[in-house]
Amino acid sequence: METTRHYTATVYVVSDDAVALHVHDGLDRWLPPGGHVDRDELPHEAGLREVREETGLDPELVADVDDVTSATVDPLPKPQHFQLADVNVHGDFVGHQHVDMVYYARADSREIDPSDGEQPAEDWRWFTAADLDGTVDGLDPDVVEIGRRAIETVGE
Repeated sequence: METTRHYTATVYVVSDDAVALHVHDGLDRWLPPGGHVDRDELPHEAGLREVREETGLDPELVADVDDVTSATVDPLPKPQHFQLADVNVHGDFVGHQHVDMVYYARADSREIDPSDGEQPAEDWRWFTAADLDGTVDGLDPDVVEIGRRAIETVGE
């Protein structure tokens, strides 16, 4: 059976040495903002759009950009991480996979104000590195590690 894959973009938003995470409605896990890359979007644009929709924040990406260009090639912001995630897993069956481009970003505010139809502000929390290292239900090891790295990188 062929595996269906979707391209997604995730952004770990950091403000004052903490990263914004929310309890995902369907997964009951703490996750950063992110979602599917639309057909007319570049991955970093999709990530920033998702941040604006889900949090109301307008962060600045913290990403390297290659210096190789030409008349036909433009460099794009590089994801900090590139991951493959199984989605809708039921026993040995994987419903589909996400090819996820993970970015870091810096926000000037911690004021969460989601767009209509998004999860409410009270579902969001700012996690410091110490919070991430603590015992929190629904906090997966990859989210802890990437959250810590985002805080370290953006705080530099």
